[in-house]
Amino acid sequence: MTDSIKSVSVKTFAKMKENQEKISMLTAYDFSTAKYIDESGVDSILVGDSLGMTILGYDTTVKVTIEDMLTFTKAVANGAKRALILADMPFLSYHISKEQTIQNAGKLIQAGANAVKLEGASDFILDEINHLTKSGISVAGHLGFTPQYINTIGGYYVQGKSYENTLKLLENAKKLEENGAFCVILEMVPEESAKYITENISIPTIGIGAGKYCDGQVLVIDDILGKYPGNIPKFVKQYANIKDIIKESAQNYNNDVKQGLFPDKNNTFFLSDEEREKLECNLIKSY
Repeated sequence: MTDSIKSVSVKTFAKMKENQEKISMLTAYDFSTAKYIDESGVDSILVGDSLGMTILGYDTTVKVTIEDMLTFTKAVANGAKRALILADMPFLSYHISKEQTIQNAGKLIQAGANAVKLEGASDFILDEINHLTKSGISVAGHLGFTPQYINTIGGYYVQGKSYENTLKLLENAKKLEENGAFCVILEMVPEESAKYITENISIPTIGIGAGKYCDGQVLVIDDILGKYPGNIPKFVKQYANIKDIIKESAQNYNNDVKQGLFPDKNNTFFLSDEEREKLECNLIKSY
């Protein structure tokens, strides 16, 4: 039996841009979260290397390995049956050779991703994107603030803050499109710059801190749920406060255990009357 075809695909993205329909994307890193996001109607799930910070507790994403990405991509793929699954290629998994790039990208596709994402638009990256797409692997680009380049960028800075830099971003976006990318993530880019880029390329733009005129939006699930313990970026809208719910639930559980209130009879299995009598009789005889 063949796997069912996803109802959201790279062709869906193209059609949504054509019809001026907004594209929704959220990150997920585990089975249950992916399942609930999928059932919510969100168009795409990004298995982001942001898991290095949200799940593994790293200070940057550069410590994430291809093995990490494979583990979490498999979990998400088990939960999401409708949404397009996009998996980040982590730091140095696509910077050495085209052969290594296609091997690592292929592993992510075999793990359940429908497409992979690469950061940047250097000649080397563009050549790799071209090679991947010609090999049957769909690729998303990523411009603006690129977290894997944090050590060369020098910090979390908004990109494209001038006319010249906006034109450079547009030039790179066009190069990504020419080399086969089906969409491009624009991160931490002024709204006007992102709007200009969106209107001048044919592939969809997905914004994260890039204003409302992108073809779609993506956010980190831990940020919108109020779960991540670190600083929340300005561009995030928080829809819940899971952190307090987790802490309160754990505190209540701890108190119940300490006071002997948990487990009670509703959380406990019991022998039948007959079996309990046998056990009680045996206990009496043993004395």
